[in-house]
Amino acid sequence: MHKPFHTLLFVALTFLLLGVISLIVPENGIYITDNFKIQYPTFASLFFEKKVEKTDISSIIALSDAQDDALEASTDTTTAVEKDSLSPAVAKLVKVDTNLKLITSIQYKNESKTAMTNFFNSLANISNEDKSIRILHYGDSQIEGDRISDYLRLKLQGEFGGEGPGLISFMPVAPSVVNKLSWSSTWDRYPVFAGRDKRVKHNNFGALAHITRFSPYGTISDTAQAKSAWVKIVTSKNGGPKAAAYKKVKLFYGGAQSKTQVEFYENGTLNTTDSLAAGGNFNIKEFNLNQGALLQEFKFKGKDSPDFYGVSLEGGKGVMVDNFGLRGSSGTFFNQINFGQLKSFYDYLNTKLIILQFGGNSLPYIKTKEQADAFGTYLRAQINIIKKIAPHASILVIGPADMSVKVGTEYETHPQLEDLRDAIKKAAFDTDCAFFDMYSCMGGRNSMLTWVEQGIGAKDYIHFSSGGARKIAVLLYSSLMSDYNGFVRSK
Repeated sequence: MHKPFHTLLFVALTFLLLGVISLIVPENGIYITDNFKIQYPTFASLFFEKKVEKTDISSIIALSDAQDDALEASTDTTTAVEKDSLSPAVAKLVKVDTNLKLITSIQYKNESKTAMTNFFNSLANISNEDKSIRILHYGDSQIEGDRISDYLRLKLQGEFGGEGPGLISFMPVAPSVVNKLSWSSTWDRYPVFAGRDKRVKHNNFGALAHITRFSPYGTISDTAQAKSAWVKIVTSKNGGPKAAAYKKVKLFYGGAQSKTQVEFYENGTLNTTDSLAAGGNFNIKEFNLNQGALLQEFKFKGKDSPDFYGVSLEGGKGVMVDNFGLRGSSGTFFNQINFGQLKSFYDYLNTKLIILQFGGNSLPYIKTKEQADAFGTYLRAQINIIKKIAPHASILVIGPADMSVKVGTEYETHPQLEDLRDAIKKAAFDTDCAFFDMYSCMGGRNSMLTWVEQGIGAKDYIHFSSGGARKIAVLLYSSLMSDYNGFVRSK
């Protein structure tokens, strides 16, 4: 029979052992594999309820709302900026709140703002451009569906002219606020942005980092039957009148073994019957809209499908903003695309600014500062590739937004997020690029909790809601235009 003293001693020793273990085991647990960890409650969590302090974002949201109202009143979204051959080009200033830079300024290596010179100079002299200038916004699921990009497009086209939503996929990863697409059942997507698709034996993936086809890869015979397919594009006016005012549709394709017949319709009326060439990795077929229709349809027929790299809906001069939301991507795919083909794309599009917004998909696999630094090294290599391919384009790197993980019963900022943010910032500065700190912009540590609480963050504690995406886009655009105004005034 156990004596009470022995029982008490056993309980005391057990609690002592548990206490020692809680001190030895890291608060975030011990990772056995990348996806499995052993987590032990801390001493404090056993006896005290942990409360995560939420970040006050009221001043940030108030500033974003005030800026949004001011920009809404000042931006012309109804008329395009056209070149007047009789008047000299005058660089215009854009109305922004200069106090905004105290919270959300774009950062530069050694405070030198030369990283954005090429883009700002193109904006300032846009009336002298013979074609539209292009902004390519690459990112992960945080921007899919044209989020953030659509606001940049709306405001920049209102200030500097331009029409259309730009380059889109025949099979977008997510529905856009501007375009809705539908397609026949035989279509398939072949990506490189989230892991190379092994069905593709070449590396001609185009600027969108993926291909669409209406027939699978394979050798065709002389007796092979022709295949038919269709794609419909419906454009709404949700992106503003200029996004819906495009006048041209350009089809980018290549790689087919034989010619493909194409019929192009606008609002159900046949516009053009033509054929797409066989071979090549950068072919363009242009269609002019006769009716200014918001419904286009392609009908294809051929023994073999071309690789379709995308279709561009665009107007004349001004600014184009292309949204490349690549779900699941970490931005480390540029080395897997044919450099020559990608250069052809960037040159043809007259690319003046490339925005890189990645990091969120890598964070779940980063457990240490060393791993965060390693990702920064990978990203730096990708940026160097882009700079060689597009030497005349400025590059703006956007750091990750706040992301929360559940620790015990509470959500709090991922423990390696700031390490990852710092590593991405270093990669940007090492390659002489500009950097926008989205994490600090939205309030820093544990700010996503408040964004979710206010309905402007998604309940996964990772993404913005549509309303939150607009607020962060206002802050990004205002910071960008504040620096542009500084550039103009310095001339």
